[in-house]
Amino acid sequence: MTTEHEPRPPDEPPPPDEPRAPLDPTALRADLIRPNGFWREITVVDRTGSTNADLAERAAAGAPEGTVLVAEEQVAGRGRLGRQWVSPARSSIMVSVLLRPAGVPPAQRGWLPLLAGVAAATAVGRATAVPARLKWPNDLLVAERKLAGILAEQSGDAVVVGLGLNVSTTDAELPAPTPSALPATSLRLAGATDLDRTALLAALLAEFERWYLAWTRTTPPGDPQASGLRTAYLDLCTTVGRDVRVERPAGQLTAGRATGVDPAGRLIVAGPGGTEAVSAGDVRHLR
Repeated sequence: MTTEHEPRPPDEPPPPDEPRAPLDPTALRADLIRPNGFWREITVVDRTGSTNADLAERAAAGAPEGTVLVAEEQVAGRGRLGRQWVSPARSSIMVSVLLRPAGVPPAQRGWLPLLAGVAAATAVGRATAVPARLKWPNDLLVAERKLAGILAEQSGDAVVVGLGLNVSTTDAELPAPTPSALPATSLRLAGATDLDRTALLAALLAEFERWYLAWTRTTPPGDPQASGLRTAYLDLCTTVGRDVRVERPAGQLTAGRATGVDPAGRLIVAGPGGTEAVSAGDVRHLR
């Protein structure tokens, strides 16, 4: 993908002067795979089109819950609303996980991408001290710039959740800003001093496991309130309490004050025409 960029600001750090280190799959497996544990298999590949698409194929072939696929480079990655997610090799974390939340009612599964956002924001904060926050439903932001995106897709009776997180990406390597998308950033540009992708991915998967098990094993399964997920999400979400405009996939517009998130994970927007529960759309923070 070729893009044009503005000149680099004088205070921005220069591009990396050392080769980017590869992920360490042996260390990841040692940290995360254990007897009776949640994570079953962790595969790291050098290059692929889309980790979500690849893992959906494995799901159809019967791969178990807890299967993880990571790519050092992804050339046909997809974000929400059909957007593209591409970054230089070894500069980001591109990971997809396979879930089979059989005990969770379908109406509650809308919380899965929000859960992934909570896990990612928490892991980033603990591992790098960068204060990542969430824009509904699950974009990770740092100072109103997009650090990571999450895409959850149904695949038969399974769900594949993918995350793309910019780690060492420089400004010159980020896509050019467009009117329809937030400007991007990376942990490097946000001031993180530790850019060890292996340690960060291990922290992210550990947080995901913790929240997923709490959410699926609560009574009733998938209850965001009983599991603590809803409280954690609202603590991290910068959308609630702000004036927003939501562009729906079919072209409808909803504008008003975001007042909360309902039990199904939908954004509650109070506008001139009344209150709406928004299940999908592109949210713009107005102020």
